[in-house]
Amino acid sequence: MQATLETSLKKKRRFLPEDFKIISWEVLEPYFLNLRDRQIGSVQDLENWILDRSEVEAVAEEETGWAYIRMNIDTTDQKLAEKFLFYINEIQPKVAPFENDMNKKLVNSPFAADLDSKKYFVYLRGIKKQLEIFRDENISLEREVNEEQQKFGSISAMQTVTYNGEEMTMQKASNFLKQTERSVRESVYGLLKARRLADVEKLNELYSLLINLRNQIAVNAGFKNYRDYKFADLGRFDYTVQDCFDFHDAIAQEIVPIMREFDLERKQLLKLDSLHPWDMEVDKSGKNALTVTPDGNELTDKTIALFYRVRPYFAECLEIMKAKGNLDLESKKGKAPGGFNYPLYETSAPFIYMNSVGSFRDMITMIHEGGHAVHSFLSANLPVTQMKSLPSEVAELASMGMELLTMDNWDIFFENEDDLRRAKKEHLEKVLHIFPWVGTIDKFQHWVYENPNHTIEERATAWQNVLDKFDTKVVDWNGNEDARATMWQKQLHLFEVPFYYVEYAIAQLGAIALWKNYKQNPTQTIDNYMAALSLGYSRPIREIYETADISFNFSKEYVHELAAFVKAELAAL
Repeated sequence: MQATLETSLKKKRRFLPEDFKIISWEVLEPYFLNLRDRQIGSVQDLENWILDRSEVEAVAEEETGWAYIRMNIDTTDQKLAEKFLFYINEIQPKVAPFENDMNKKLVNSPFAADLDSKKYFVYLRGIKKQLEIFRDENISLEREVNEEQQKFGSISAMQTVTYNGEEMTMQKASNFLKQTERSVRESVYGLLKARRLADVEKLNELYSLLINLRNQIAVNAGFKNYRDYKFADLGRFDYTVQDCFDFHDAIAQEIVPIMREFDLERKQLLKLDSLHPWDMEVDKSGKNALTVTPDGNELTDKTIALFYRVRPYFAECLEIMKAKGNLDLESKKGKAPGGFNYPLYETSAPFIYMNSVGSFRDMITMIHEGGHAVHSFLSANLPVTQMKSLPSEVAELASMGMELLTMDNWDIFFENEDDLRRAKKEHLEKVLHIFPWVGTIDKFQHWVYENPNHTIEERATAWQNVLDKFDTKVVDWNGNEDARATMWQKQLHLFEVPFYYVEYAIAQLGAIALWKNYKQNPTQTIDNYMAALSLGYSRPIREIYETADISFNFSKEYVHELAAFVKAELAAL
């Protein structure tokens, strides 16, 4: 079936030459001129025009994607950075006016009303919103933002510490926080803290610059603040700012008390008088940390075997990516931190990037990104590129859902029954743990962009106030107040993808609901999951969730219900 799946993804270009590459704006411009100026005399002409435009967008986005991936793999190679900046500085600013002209052409076409209303509803809704917020004067600002926000990855990639005579990445050093010897944890925590604090001023300045640029973009577009602009830009048609605030309150009221129980249990089991930041990653029972293979090939092969058990199609997707070399999993010096699945809209086989160091979380990350990858394959045959460009509420449902849907088969990684039980318990606690942190980051962002002229000192105070709302009040930060005050600087999303974060918590609720269904009917749940993912973003978010047989809901009552379910499952372990 793998060959069949791979063959189904290969499509001949209909508009661009097969060997076309974007080596300059001059070679690309004629195709945009064609699209902008083409005469459209029927609804069929309009649909053909949409498909041609979609092809150009897919090629341009894929070439930019490869430049981004390669730059992140080796941030020390200036040529790779220059290649990415070529797309950011030379191509995207010149494309933007054409995109706006083409949006107008589509919306104003007399044949737009004759397009299949169900098929094109979400697509046209998004186009109209982009028309509303587009401003010529923002093109250069967007370019500057894109260039500046990449500096976060470069700064973070250069952060290393030396422990026991070995220089290592922050990701690798963080593994020592799982050591049972408390003095080791404290020592390494001190090294990590000191290294991060060395860049505090630099990251504060970068964030302030990004806030100013983003605020100006919002003002230019007629918005009160960047938060409101970004809600429009992200196409948040399904929930409001107030819904986010209510969600924050639900998390504080329903999840934080459970997390407090977890922290008090940790303190008791570790027999500590005081729980410190370096005590939060070690196994509660005092056992050595769970590990998986640090070898990228073995991690891939075991994940493929895991996916085969759940649904062979999932494994076949990863096998194609492995054969294509679309995986870079191991942490190394000069590689930007983080992990992602990068969709490649033309070739359809995405790219998984991560920083594996052999920790249990590496397995979760691989499964998570594998869920995104499967989503890319399932939505690959949608006719329009924008239908494959997924809102995070849907994208993260795929990845977080995959984490829980594979849990019954984790014995592929943990043959020992006790280790398997520990892995499940640790992950389910993390499933709930994500909610307070997401609430903290999201609420902080709302304040930051509601108050764009704040000082660095005011920002630090606001962060502490927000953090206090979601704190369990169990961890003792005495002597480490500076680390607590700057924790937000570790969050890539604040710098590179603003307001892309609350979706994790929304999708986590959906993933729990999926898992709850799976416990009752595994086969039907996987069928529903795949049907939902196959829709890409061709239907509204609520309808996609309904296709998965779950509710698009993040009310206090729903949070309570699903948190209670996870808590019961934990108790059963």
